[in-house]
Amino acid sequence: MDSGMVSKIDKARRYAEERERVRFAQFEVNFRGNHSTYTVGYDKGVWRCGCRFFAQRGVCSHTMAMERILAGMLSEEGSSD
Repeated sequence: MDSGMVSKIDKARRYAEERERVRFAQFEVNFRGNHSTYTVGYDKGVWRCGCRFFAQRGVCSHTMAMERILAGMLSEEGSSD
């Protein structure tokens, strides 16, 4: 392996440990719940989920779990991060 690649691998390891470098602006995931698999999305501070509870309340266990998983890594609505 060449020295340039070794340098990039070391840099990637360091970046992975410095989670504050990353801010998600938008994403979509498949979340396997107890009863079904739901599509959970995030776009500039706004969550969405395909489950019935989210449709009624605008929040659900799937979105709350994702918030915990990604704590400190989400961009706020209107933020320039």
